[in-house]
Amino acid sequence: MRWVYTAFYFSFILTLIGVSVSDTCAQGFDACQLYGVVHITEDPNEANFRAYVEDSEAFADLVVYREDNRLMADQPGIWFITDTPAFANFSVFIEKNRGLADFAIFYTDIQSFAGCNN
Repeated sequence: MRWVYTAFYFSFILTLIGVSVSDTCAQGFDACQLYGVVHITEDPNEANFRAYVEDSEAFADLVVYREDNRLMADQPGIWFITDTPAFANFSVFIEKNRGLADFAIFYTDIQSFAGCNN
């Protein structure tokens, strides 16, 4: 019962400082706004997000185009993949289980197809 009071107190403090509880977890984000320099990590504890790679574009939340120039990764779904975590805007762990992923992606070879898949 003590953890209920702790959780309530923590969410109350977050509300007082202007942060909603949904902002503190990965589920309260919009996958359609992810772009920029991305680090693909092997450790799920290091990742900001967990993504599942779909085989079909129809079931993906975000269609991703791998850009070769980091300056051109400036629109949703356009990612520049880096090996250096310090240079990344966010990190992603590629999840093998769809149920554990925050969102699903599909890689495309055509830049104009990149973006949110509504």
